[in-house]
Amino acid sequence: MTQFKLSTLILGVCLILNACAPSGTTETEIDPEAVLTTAEAIDAASNDDWRDLDPANTLYMEMETGRIIIELAPQFAPQHVENIKTLVSENYFDNLWVIRSHDNYVAQWGDADAENPKSLGSARTNINPEWERDWPETLPVSILKDGDVYQDQAGYAYGFPVAGNQSKNKIGMAHCYGMVGVSRGNEIDSGNGSGLYAVTGHSPRHLDRNVTLVGRIWLGIEHLSSLPRGTESLGFYTTPEEYSPVKSIRLAADLPESERTHLQIMRTDTKVFKDYLDARRYRKEDWFVDPAGRLSLCNVPMPTRMRP
Repeated sequence: MTQFKLSTLILGVCLILNACAPSGTTETEIDPEAVLTTAEAIDAASNDDWRDLDPANTLYMEMETGRIIIELAPQFAPQHVENIKTLVSENYFDNLWVIRSHDNYVAQWGDADAENPKSLGSARTNINPEWERDWPETLPVSILKDGDVYQDQAGYAYGFPVAGNQSKNKIGMAHCYGMVGVSRGNEIDSGNGSGLYAVTGHSPRHLDRNVTLVGRIWLGIEHLSSLPRGTESLGFYTTPEEYSPVKSIRLAADLPESERTHLQIMRTDTKVFKDYLDARRYRKEDWFVDPAGRLSLCNVPMPTRMRP
């Protein structure tokens, strides 16, 4: 039996039994010849297809080389996000450092002085992990029809890459490029947000459901990904002279309008976004000789723009 006939047979069984596609918002089968190019899909977006970052959940991390914009995700890690916002409001991160740059992996920042650590102020010391949350019918997940290696289902919710199992009613954010997580020790409740890292290399999905993710960098990740690599185990720097200073981290809501960066993200709950996924999947640009026809969760750059 040819691959085409086999695929058609499987699709027919799925339609009859309703067994192959998860419930929720899924992509529909389309003619690959009818898809747009990536540029055309983005250009087709109206103002309603973009969203502003919420200033109450947007961090500005100021480095000597420039600003890093992090969107927090209280939808998935509310306790950790609240603790990070407490640390930020009390200027905890001011004059700390990037202490680790692991090649093709992560960059980490926080307090490097283990013997005399900086006070956490009124922030909590220990927080239970928030690796997953319940998956209600109302959660706006655009599910990838391509499936996922690490979980039963994968897709995008509120602009964040997510994966989980709807039949078990569990879903969580995934370790894709630019995602921000909470460092922890062996104790699963030892992460409190005082140490954070960003994925600056390949997508270490094996960390999913082992570390709490709290958000995503939308702008300025080059200020982390271009740092010299640490020479100690796991990419930690050997001497304080190698550290890169973190000048400050502030909530956008605490800055005057004139000092904010008015960044917008493409919404992931729209037809335009599904067209964009197909554009990335089938790659109609002239350069491509043999488009993959498939997508993996972490291989979809999220469109961003400055507010018009």
